[in-house]
Amino acid sequence: MEEFKRGICMIGCIDFEYKDSCLVTQKEIEEVGRQLLPEIVRMRDARNLGYDSRYAAINLPYDPDMREQIDRIIQDKSILGITILLVIGIGGSNLGTIAIHEAMRGKCYNERSLRNFRVYYVDTVDSDEITELINFIERELKSGYEVLLNVISKSGTTMETVINFELFLDIIKIYRPDTYHNYVVVTTEKASPLWNYGQKEAMICLEMPKNVGGRYSVFSAVGLFPLEYIGINTYNLCQGAQSISDACLSDTIFNNPAALSAVICSILYKRGCSINDTFLFSTSLESFGKWYRQLMGESIGKAYDRDGRLINVGITPTVSLGSTDLHSVGQLYLGGPHDRYTTFISIKETNCSYEIAPQSITTGLIPKEIYGKPLAAIMDALLQGTKEAYCNEQRPFSSIVLPEKSEYYMGQLMQMKMIEMMYLGYLLNVDPFDQPQVELYKKETTRILRQT
Repeated sequence: MEEFKRGICMIGCIDFEYKDSCLVTQKEIEEVGRQLLPEIVRMRDARNLGYDSRYAAINLPYDPDMREQIDRIIQDKSILGITILLVIGIGGSNLGTIAIHEAMRGKCYNERSLRNFRVYYVDTVDSDEITELINFIERELKSGYEVLLNVISKSGTTMETVINFELFLDIIKIYRPDTYHNYVVVTTEKASPLWNYGQKEAMICLEMPKNVGGRYSVFSAVGLFPLEYIGINTYNLCQGAQSISDACLSDTIFNNPAALSAVICSILYKRGCSINDTFLFSTSLESFGKWYRQLMGESIGKAYDRDGRLINVGITPTVSLGSTDLHSVGQLYLGGPHDRYTTFISIKETNCSYEIAPQSITTGLIPKEIYGKPLAAIMDALLQGTKEAYCNEQRPFSSIVLPEKSEYYMGQLMQMKMIEMMYLGYLLNVDPFDQPQVELYKKETTRILRQT
């Protein structure tokens, strides 16, 4: 199999590299890959079912009507002169949006705004943080600036989300008592309590498809509305997702990056690698790692299998940053238990043009081999050195390389990872679309609040 000999699955310019470093043989991949084939066929058939299947999320990037609706809403809202967008949601309702936003604009996106336009993600009920943000929003409204609330909850009842929505809506009502409904966009499932409230108040409502769970919803209105509003090219984002979808539904396992990744992960999990580390050699991708952490944690961590048997299966997802975390947990990763499978993610072309100054004008503290080297070359050497160390210590890993940071390649990466997770759920015999244990803390929280 030539693809395995090369050890690189090159689909739509994202490179998924695995041979030798993953410590899994071609024969093992072929055997487990055959088990996956029926699920690949089912998912490929679902491409013709729109949103009428459990795999509905894979069809989100192909929905032009949704994008046209979002464009119209943004055009209508443009006359309001909005200067602040509050995205009120938690978990799957904002993690994907933040991941793409930070990848495209960096972590200091508000400081870099060219339009004096700022975005805040409201995903906690921490009293200090919310109080600080409320005070800031009140000052802005008093000064004549305009705030748009985008409240996002599939169920329409997410506790933290509806609490924050009411807090900030009350402020909008004080300063815009007659027109407050114009400053809200509701994103939820049709006929949910939040949907019904938005309809009653004449607020714009964007529908989340019933069969799309929150953690798979980034290419729905959940992600596309706020991203398009802040100037991210969502057309290119969806084009990237589309461009990799056919490959991720291929029944030729060695040409299918999502299937390959899931197969390798499942094999290593059954060998004892119960930790899955996403090691990002780009700080702007840190929130992508957090999005993937939720995707894996909620999709794979299950008490029961699909046959109703108690199994308590799960892979613990972690996020590491290169080279920062080489100085915090690198010792553990290379010297600790052999219980971890790592995926290194890096970007081939960066925007950095800085070089280390010539030796004659520096402190002399830097090794002479580094003088005159670009920062990007140093980061790449750190990545390659880390991979070599992993190989020497027999620590399994694979690598994903994005040609550059762009909406197109982020679309590819996130679509690949969502399809991968559907395959991994099948291989571990769990439902990758539900999250029943999440309700346990909500139930206990409600009980405690009723007693106080």
